[in-house]
Parts: sequence; structure tokens; C-alpha cells
Amino acid sequence: MKKLQILGTGCPKCQMLTENVKAAADALGLEYTIEKVTQINEIARFGVMFTPALAVDGQVKSAGKVLDPEQIKPLLQGGDA
Repeated sequence: MKKLQILGTGCPKCQMLTENVKAAADALGLEYTIEKVTQINEIARFGVMFTPALAVDGQVKSAGKVLDPEQIKPLLQGGDA
């Protein structure tokens, strides 16, 4: 089971990234959980300066941009942005 975390304060870009992550994970047939990390101090612990960001199993894969589902798929399979 993959742990997918969306780091951001809940802005429209964060919401769009969440939807795109769900679409990518569903398309790959992954079992996953999505956690929204909205507290600034928690986001900072990841070393993220720009949101929205995506962390997969606790490792930041993307920050400061809204990726589309096709860009997200390789990140969910172990690649980097």
C-alpha cells in the first residue's frame, strides 16, 4: 500500500494535485492512502519551500507545481520528477 501525501494549505492547486494523484494511482491500479498535510510546520519538516508538493511513502517527489496524471504515474512507480 502506497502512502501518498499532498503537502499544501488546501488551495485550489493543492486540490487539483490531489485529484490528479488519485487519477494516476487509480489508472495504475495501486492500493493507496492519501493524506493531506496542511500545517506549515509539518510541510517544512519535509524540506518543502513551495506548495503544492507530493510525497510518496514519505519521500518528496515534486514541489511547487501541479503535475498532470501522466507526469505523476512514473513517480508512483518509483521514479523522480
